Amino acid sequence: MKYQGSVYRGLFYCRIMSTESNVKIREGTKADLPDALGLIKELALYEKALDQVSNTVAQMEKDGFGRVPFFGFFIAEKNEKIVGLSLYYYRYSTWKGKRLYLEDIIVTEKERGTGLGRMLFEKTMKFSLEQNCTGMMWQVLDWNNPAIEFYKKYNAKLDSEWLNGHLEKEQIELLFRSK
Repeated sequence: MKYQGSVYRGLFYCRIMSTESNVKIREGTKADLPDALGLIKELALYEKALDQVSNTVAQMEKDGFGRVPFFGFFIAEKNEKIVGLSLYYYRYSTWKGKRLYLEDIIVTEKERGTGLGRMLFEKTMKFSLEQNCTGMMWQVLDWNNPAIEFYKKYNAKLDSEWLNGHLEKEQIELLFRSK
């Protein structure tokens, strides 16, 4: 596969010269959801958290293809087989405005290191510009050195200053039951 690199507002991205490629990056569809969930479970297994995946294809269809979609995704296909995905959604920063939040980039274990993650990441970055976002955000586990090194190649700011907070639905319900 040939790449033609360019600099755009300080971000490096590649345009795929597709004539000789067996890899295709495209928008995800409803029909892709079973494979997408399979990739999500593969990532959870890698992160030793498979028991925490409670999402379903039906829920993803409702959330991603309902009246108001809550997420979008790109698919990487190689030889017409889904081997990667980039799942994103919009968030709003009181300081910065509309941002694109990259929830996950997932490449099946067999295809890691082949450039598919880069292709998905760069497609997502380009999409953030097309959508007039003020930037793109994501998280990476502090032990995931391959991912950290990947993001450093883009001069990404990896912030150790902020702590992540979350409450699960059950916790919120319990809090309000007692009131």
